[in-house]
Amino acid sequence: MKVALFLTCVNDTMYPGTGKAMVRLLRRLGHDVEFPESQTCCGQMHLNTGYRRQALHLVKGFAETFEPYDAVVTPSASCGAMIRDWHPRLAPRTAGIASRVYELSEFLVDVLGVTDVGAYFPHRVTYHPTCHSLRMLHVGDRPLRLLREVRGIDLVDLPDAAECCGFGGTFALKNAEVSAAMCADKVTAVRETRAEALCAADNSCLMHIGGALTRTRAGVRTVHLAEILASTEEDPS
Repeated sequence: MKVALFLTCVNDTMYPGTGKAMVRLLRRLGHDVEFPESQTCCGQMHLNTGYRRQALHLVKGFAETFEPYDAVVTPSASCGAMIRDWHPRLAPRTAGIASRVYELSEFLVDVLGVTDVGAYFPHRVTYHPTCHSLRMLHVGDRPLRLLREVRGIDLVDLPDAAECCGFGGTFALKNAEVSAAMCADKVTAVRETRAEALCAADNSCLMHIGGALTRTRAGVRTVHLAEILASTEEDPS
């Protein structure tokens, strides 16, 4: 199977370690993954702010870049949802490649058929299901099924886990006060768990929550799902 990594803008510029973790993880599972260097933005920000023509340009570019691959795996449920849900609406000819795009937990569980990936992460962790993973991609409990198989982990429930963190991309910019209030509620819930780390499938949401956790000196770090799954005793995250 010819697999490509779609890293996304936030991960490329802010969290390159997540992409590296995905490569380590997939190689450990016996799969090669390529990184097409012509990849750019999925167009979500452009579409959400009314720049439909510019978004369409990026949609077509995505299809041209990834058409040769059997599967495209991404560490962002948000961008994955944009591609699967919106790309075919903007450009029907992209439906084929859009259907072969998977968020990481979907790829591991549904395509590779694994939940135990041989990970080791001896920390108390709570999981936040981001809005796009929950409501757009409908990944369900796939991330939790993967986390439960991690050796050494102390996985604890997050109160009101399904509540939005208030990020929402441009929503946080246009509605800063509402966004901050929603994030404060999420931080309170995270602190109640007494977790050492907050995990999610989107670094954009983790960046938003992580900023508030740092400002309130909560002592909780954020970590992407891929980095926990890539972690081993020999190569810890």
